[in-house]
Amino acid sequence: MMLQSMLAAAGGATGNPTQAILDQFGWNKQLFFSQVALFVILALVLRKFAYAPLLAMLEKRRQQIAESVENAEKTRQALAQAEARASEIVAQAGQQANRIIEEARAAAVSLGDQERHKSVAEAQRILSKAHEAGEAELARLKGELRREFGRLVVQAASRSTGDVLTSEQKGRLSDEAVRQLSA
Repeated sequence: MMLQSMLAAAGGATGNPTQAILDQFGWNKQLFFSQVALFVILALVLRKFAYAPLLAMLEKRRQQIAESVENAEKTRQALAQAEARASEIVAQAGQQANRIIEEARAAAVSLGDQERHKSVAEAQRILSKAHEAGEAELARLKGELRREFGRLVVQAASRSTGDVLTSEQKGRLSDEAVRQLSA
């Protein structure tokens, strides 16, 4: 009831309360529709030239990050395989060295004390060389793996950052990745 009385008061003598309210607030039909048209045009232009390229860039970044994560996982798997292979080589070298020592001990008993001392010394030398060879192979494999891991980290970082890293930054990034891998 109160609303009807307000509309009647606003309508005054004209009898059209809606028109009276629009006139009171200064509504201009032509200005209103021109602003609506401009808004629609602006929304379409922004959609085509701002929103669509932004979505495309975000999708590209998402794919690059996914590739980087995949490469990191492959690197971790390669590291685990290399460590397992190095452990296997060291174990085989140890078994071979133990076998050689046992053979040398058996031969030393049959040849006497003098020959026995010579055989034990030779077995120790062979064991030492086998251990050194195993350690050298392990060190070589670890170095190769670290270089490959550093290269993959630099490659993944370059893809993620859009190839804006300098050679110095790539070197530091590679060194940091290898240092963290060693820890």
